[in-house]
Amino acid sequence: MPETPPCPQCDCEYTYEMGNLVVCPECAHEWNPAEDDSTESSAAPVIRDSVGNVLNDGDAVVIVKDLAVKGAPKAIKVGTKVSNIRLVHNNGDHDIDAKVDGFGPMMLKSSVVKKA
Repeated sequence: MPETPPCPQCDCEYTYEMGNLVVCPECAHEWNPAEDDSTESSAAPVIRDSVGNVLNDGDAVVIVKDLAVKGAPKAIKVGTKVSNIRLVHNNGDHDIDAKVDGFGPMMLKSSVVKKA
């Protein structure tokens, strides 16, 4: 039985083959060992704001639409500035993790913000 490579994300040595893929039982990462590693690292999608500007971790953004917050007595108003955002990939359509003043930590959609 050929030995499988360790997981590139968590270095687990107990990986196994499933078809063409190698699977890690600890972190559930799946990859094709035949593919070049450089293509996988550049596969992270670019996240853009509502007007098309590319967003990066640590950017400041401004809310462009009133946002009703479930459980809060008021909405987040247009023009609210949110600084030091963190981009999150593979989390549905909410791709920004941020702390909004007066509301606390929350996930935002990039379609409702504009780079400040």
